[in-house]
Amino acid sequence: MSNRLDAAAKDAEGKLEAAYGELTDDSGHVIKGKAKQVQASAMNTAEDLKQGAKATAKKVSELSGKAADNIK
Repeated sequence: MSNRLDAAAKDAEGKLEAAYGELTDDSGHVIKGKAKQVQASAMNTAEDLKQGAKATAKKVSELSGKAADNIK
């Protein structure tokens, strides 16, 4: 769950930096803020993929256990 919290913090940081850049008319801060938001999105996607892989591995394990029971 820590990765989700890190991603949420990174997203919030990016939104604040982008907003600061817009208020001060500083395109550098806007770009950095948007980049942090993209990084947060990538972190969430990686976590989604990891959770999906775990769920798939668990299902395969359960099915192989049932298959082994049927062979006996």
